[in-house]
Amino acid sequence: MNSPISCCGHTCRLSGKKLDARIPQNEIGHVYDKLAGIYDVWAMLTESRARKRAIELAKIENGINVLEVAVGTGLAFHEIVKRNANGKNTGIDISQGMLKKAEKRLKDLSEANYTLSIGSAFNLPIEDGSADVLMNNYMFDLMSEEDMDRALVEFKRVLKEGGRLVLINMTQGERLGSSIYSHIYNISPKAMGGCRGVTLSDRLIKHGFIIVTREYYQQMLFPSEVILAYK
Repeated sequence: MNSPISCCGHTCRLSGKKLDARIPQNEIGHVYDKLAGIYDVWAMLTESRARKRAIELAKIENGINVLEVAVGTGLAFHEIVKRNANGKNTGIDISQGMLKKAEKRLKDLSEANYTLSIGSAFNLPIEDGSADVLMNNYMFDLMSEEDMDRALVEFKRVLKEGGRLVLINMTQGERLGSSIYSHIYNISPKAMGGCRGVTLSDRLIKHGFIIVTREYYQQMLFPSEVILAYK
């Protein structure tokens, strides 16, 4: 059965066949090491609107504890650290190539409080119930359903009660032309960086998160969902 969503002021319905993750997690880091040099161009063309909205929803205030999982080249993390220079900012990624780009991007904020390191969504490097905000962009669309559940258990562990979870995922397309990315994925998953369209709302509810909003964005035909949820 198709599910209605809020879609930039319009009601849409999810449809389409689910695609399985086809690149093992232990290979994802190597895939993104190779993509690191061109990722920012892709992100500007296809992800920038969704990422800007996610940062707005996160409501970063100076002095809080923020964790970004799958920090990538630091596009969101730079804005997080700028807004939370005196707080605690932790960014992790499984790709050394992406982290090198993030470290370079953060050089102008060298006096702010942040750390960047290799890390896994399945074993987060912070204490139980310590994060005010957890940000995660374009990671679940790389994962099997089993791995999605493992990551959400870990996300729930580290968030404070009432803490904010802000997610961006490649999602199932709702507008003309968006299906092109599913066709590319079916031909060559690595050409899409392993990303395929997913919808995470039901899974979040299953894990006890309270969804505040789920919004749909499409940029250069590329479909994204932005979700704000509370623990």
